Amino acid sequence: MRIEQHAEGGVFRQPGEKLFLEIERGLKVYFVYALVLSLFRILFIAGMTEYMLPETGTGDVFTALWRGFRLSMQTAGGFALAVFAPAAVLALVSDTASKYVLRILHGIGLLILSVGFIGRFPYYRQFHSGYNQLLFNTANDDVWALFLSLVYEYNLPLRFAAACLLAYVLWRLSNAFIEWEMPLQSLSGTALWVCRGVTVVGIGFIVQLSVFGGSLGWQTAVDWENAGVTRDPLLNEAVLDDAQAVYRGYTMNHRLLACNGLDFTTDEVRRLAAKLANRPADTDDLDVYLTRTAKGGKIEKPKHIFVIIGESFANWPLLSKYKELHIADGTREIINGPDSAYCSSFLPNGGATISAVTGITTGFADANLYLTTMPEAFAEPYSTAPAPQFKELGYTTEFWYAGPASWERIGAFVKAQGYDRFYSEGDFGDVPRSVWGVDDEYLYAKILNTVKADEAGLHVILNVSNHSPYGIDVEGKGFDKEKTRQALPQNAREDEELLRELGHYWYADRELSKFIKDAKEKFPDSLFVIIGDHADRYNIQKTPSTYERFTVPFIMTGKGVRQYMLPEQAAGSQIDVMPTIIELIAPEGFTYHALGQSMMKNKYGVNYMLWVTENAIGKADTVPLVPESFDGRSTPASINEEALQDYINAIRSISWYRAKYGPILDETKLIGRE
Repeated sequence: MRIEQHAEGGVFRQPGEKLFLEIERGLKVYFVYALVLSLFRILFIAGMTEYMLPETGTGDVFTALWRGFRLSMQTAGGFALAVFAPAAVLALVSDTASKYVLRILHGIGLLILSVGFIGRFPYYRQFHSGYNQLLFNTANDDVWALFLSLVYEYNLPLRFAAACLLAYVLWRLSNAFIEWEMPLQSLSGTALWVCRGVTVVGIGFIVQLSVFGGSLGWQTAVDWENAGVTRDPLLNEAVLDDAQAVYRGYTMNHRLLACNGLDFTTDEVRRLAAKLANRPADTDDLDVYLTRTAKGGKIEKPKHIFVIIGESFANWPLLSKYKELHIADGTREIINGPDSAYCSSFLPNGGATISAVTGITTGFADANLYLTTMPEAFAEPYSTAPAPQFKELGYTTEFWYAGPASWERIGAFVKAQGYDRFYSEGDFGDVPRSVWGVDDEYLYAKILNTVKADEAGLHVILNVSNHSPYGIDVEGKGFDKEKTRQALPQNAREDEELLRELGHYWYADRELSKFIKDAKEKFPDSLFVIIGDHADRYNIQKTPSTYERFTVPFIMTGKGVRQYMLPEQAAGSQIDVMPTIIELIAPEGFTYHALGQSMMKNKYGVNYMLWVTENAIGKADTVPLVPESFDGRSTPASINEEALQDYINAIRSISWYRAKYGPILDETKLIGRE
């Protein structure tokens, strides 16, 4: 039976009229999503102005809004298609069912966008980024601890309720617009068909703009990779709506897991490895290029070596300009001691704790590989893994982690990389802890009571207290919040969240310095190395310099260490920690494997996104490399562009190829690589 007409609301419509009514609804759905995405972008920028650079002008804001609107045409098209298409198909059978389905799907779409919008504010404050690839690491993280952190630190229930209310208000308002019919019945036949023809052409135009991100072709298309064209980091992130930011995170995570973020040939890896090793490129065995020979110990071989990786232990509180905060007094005292050496031009291996773990335990830089998920990392220790090499030097190797062994598979991972013993949260008994693990003071107490004085050992320690949800009663433990408040700039003194964060840095600093003092007394024949796992979690300024935002300290202290042991031009990253220790203590002629260099001679530090020298820092992916001064304002020092670029590429390419494909350079292994 052929259906000639449809009834809706008691009005019979011809098929052609019904078709264009559905088209009209589809267009309205599209414009609703385009409008909502633009509104959210405006509100986000307005609510986060404190994170904008002082020199950002109105023109930059309008550029971001316009470019964001163009990009969001793609997002709006995707949501409109997902919401409207099922309802349009169902309209062939039942107008009433079609309307209900449209309302339900539209409500779901608005709820998704509202949740993303409400969550974007705390996410940016934490990571200085819109949604990124860290979202896709959730399955590898401690999900329960992460959930509790979101509940207690970020008021998840309240924020979700606000998102639901926002979605409901938008749903009610937009439904009225979608269901309103344009008064076309009064038009003459010719005018009506002209209107319909223009509508069809307009739909084609909108489809093309949606496909190409606000452009008519790919040559001028806006996408997440080219969206950030302003000089302001906040505005560049605001250009991406939440859906585009999540897509960016998905793409980057796919690249990370698929190892397609790097693009080196085996010939390039060979050339770079040879240059790094200062030897001819005459072998396909990467381990030959990674072979080092110790020059002879600089200090008497210690009985114990403690490598302490401090959670969020950034370098900026150690700068003289922040001395009056009094949150790093203990570490300052260590640095100023006659048996200590300190380097402030030092980078973490990545932006998350797990990058520090992989850098320290494998000796590889972060190179778009998620090592704790790779079978290759569990088969046997890499040649550059420090633990087996310290065993050759006579040390038992231990890894102490204040959190659960299941986090990032850390327990299985470090043991696969050669550690004799692994301690985690379950080994500490019933002591105070946060959702991430036991408090620092109990971690250190357990170590002091467990380490055997007569057993030579390498002890790597990873603490967790300086981490959200920042639940330790630091004032009860002695933190003078009001003293720190008065040392803050006037515009930051009422920021209670910042003061709580600074209080936890104070706690981490106090417990660290106390541990080192106690350990030096109990184990006087010891060497201590202190680094942070990463920075980039909180700063006094809303727009800190790159140096203050990202660097972590490198500190050596203990028997035999002396002030100025590190040269003025020293710089490095976490892959340089273990080679430094080996060169300090190993006998002359001891052979080992390492990608990093001793800090006694290294002049460069590099990680997944940055490089650093003794007096300049910059992004590692720009051509040419652009140096920035440490304060972000003065004229930066000049750099040796060619040497630094070769160093960056060598560290990245070797870390990538050796970790993924093994020691032998073989171009056939790269065939079919995405």
